[in-house]
Amino acid sequence: MSTLSEVLAAARAEGRAALIGYLPAGYPTVEDGAAAMTAMVEAGVDIIEVGLPYSDPLMDGPTIQAAVEVALQRRTSTEDVVSTVREVAKTGAPTLVMSYWNPVQRYGVRRFADELAGAGGAGVITPDLTPDEAGEWLGATDATGLDRIFLVAPSSTEARLRYTADHCRGFVYAASTMGVTGARASVGDAADRLVARTRAVTDLPVCVGLGVSDGAQAAEVASFADGVIVGSAFVRRLLDAPSAAAGRDAVAQLAGELAEGVRRGRRA
Repeated sequence: MSTLSEVLAAARAEGRAALIGYLPAGYPTVEDGAAAMTAMVEAGVDIIEVGLPYSDPLMDGPTIQAAVEVALQRRTSTEDVVSTVREVAKTGAPTLVMSYWNPVQRYGVRRFADELAGAGGAGVITPDLTPDEAGEWLGATDATGLDRIFLVAPSSTEARLRYTADHCRGFVYAASTMGVTGARASVGDAADRLVARTRAVTDLPVCVGLGVSDGAQAAEVASFADGVIVGSAFVRRLLDAPSAAAGRDAVAQLAGELAEGVRRGRRA
């Protein structure tokens, strides 16, 4: 069992969902970004997603794009992403990379997998890669033991849900809405339905992303999902902070609120 699977199983044993927090590498700097992620873990985040900055982020909303643009202007590289993973993994929290496929291809699929595994990375979320087109990636993750996480959406057919889940390791990422990332005023019932449909075809944990911004929404999603994924709300705290130190405090405060939320949303 991978470290990612172990953490998800431990959260389930506690009768709660796992809290998964995202920040892009390199914002506000590589070092400060890693420090913010570490602060999130210390405040209650179970699993970290490190975003690999990319110039054509199809799924990212304006909040994440704003931070990614700064990271790219500062020439944040794939090597910086790997070094961020290495630093955050020291906390003991499973540390994933969220990356579009093009940067992985350009870097070298096996090279990327080898370096990430060597840095203590737990796996990779590839939002724009489907299992049908992932032959080289499936081989690289099999060779390195990295978990691979593909996405399902409300529009996915039962056959697509099953096929995608069959090729995932760690968990299945359920995108709760059709569209780009971003905090929303309400989560909506599409996520609940999607989790139920996905659970009907797999025993893997199903974690929900896109839209959660506060403890109340975290509790709502935690009542039916195995993991609550929060990205834009954390990034917004960093963007609004007047300094890197204030940003660390802000993401830690939000992490504590969300961690309390996933526990408040305990399932029977």
